[in-house]
Amino acid sequence: MVIFPIIIVLSFIMYIYYKVMIMRDRDPLTQEIKNAKARIALGIFISVFGVNQYLFYQTQLALFITLVFLFFGIAQGYGGIKRLTHYRGEYQKRAQMNQ
Repeated sequence: MVIFPIIIVLSFIMYIYYKVMIMRDRDPLTQEIKNAKARIALGIFISVFGVNQYLFYQTQLALFITLVFLFFGIAQGYGGIKRLTHYRGEYQKRAQMNQ
């Protein structure tokens, strides 16, 4: 399964990219948007990493660890999506006020 390592590497790169972009930005609202995107990338990374480990080992312990990783990965991704939709709405409100 070549697809899982590719997704793992790409999501980790996106996580690092958004975290670095947070430091370069001065606006707190855009920092929150980028942080939400980083959380989504981290959630994908954790989830796919857990599934990949289960497919590699296929033991009961690996299944338990995969379920834990899936739980935390889905929680990170869901929280990131909620934050992203909220802060995008705030960003659009601010853009409309500035016009």
